[in-house]
Amino acid sequence: MREEDPAGRTDTTRPPDTTAVTPYDRLRAARPELFGNAPGGIDILLDPQAIEEARRSAGGTADAPVGVVYADRFVTLVRDAVRFPGGSLGLYIRMVSTAASPGAVVLPLIGADGVVLVEHYRHATRAWHWEAPRGMGAPGATGAESAVRELAEELGTEATELIPLGRVHPDTGLLGDHVELYAARIRSTGALDTAEGIRQAAVLPWPKVAEMIGDGAITCAFTIAVFTRARLNGLLGDAGEKRRPEEKH
Repeated sequence: MREEDPAGRTDTTRPPDTTAVTPYDRLRAARPELFGNAPGGIDILLDPQAIEEARRSAGGTADAPVGVVYADRFVTLVRDAVRFPGGSLGLYIRMVSTAASPGAVVLPLIGADGVVLVEHYRHATRAWHWEAPRGMGAPGATGAESAVRELAEELGTEATELIPLGRVHPDTGLLGDHVELYAARIRSTGALDTAEGIRQAAVLPWPKVAEMIGDGAITCAFTIAVFTRARLNGLLGDAGEKRRPEEKH
């Protein structure tokens, strides 16, 4: 930042303050797990001289800023200076959630073989999608708490049983966060969250959901992941053939 003297004139001779704490520094301090370097992987460079060398090596993006390039209350976009396994330097962009809490996807199960999906309009694709309820993590919330919240918000219901199904990384090339998967047994559905773009819910036999995934009627990756994980863990009609997640040793 340029300094001004009391007369309002800009001091262009004073060097920039390179010791100021940046949003990138704050992100590193708050979430060190996002900056670990694994053996044989892509190393994040933090030395200022190495960062400048990486910028020069980046070709058309050489003048792009390194660090936090955008942030709001939902997402943070980060550009890192990196060294690739082959030794070359460059810049790499990634996105993380601003809240350091996992998002959640929850597959509602009703009756003997029913699966509840909602038809949700998504701005990013400008299209309607059949989906399992899901949402981003709220600050300080666990994945289970987010799953319960999404059931209440999207379907107006609550779980009689919430079954954890592990986690998934939805886009390992861009997104730095994981999302937690759950199945939930429910008795009924309530008021839908029509204000957020949900126009209907449907109770479908699980083989019909499998058919919709197979023929491309369901394209939501989160929904495909949670349905697949639930089926592989024996929660969809063939429970006698598989053990529940908490029963594994």
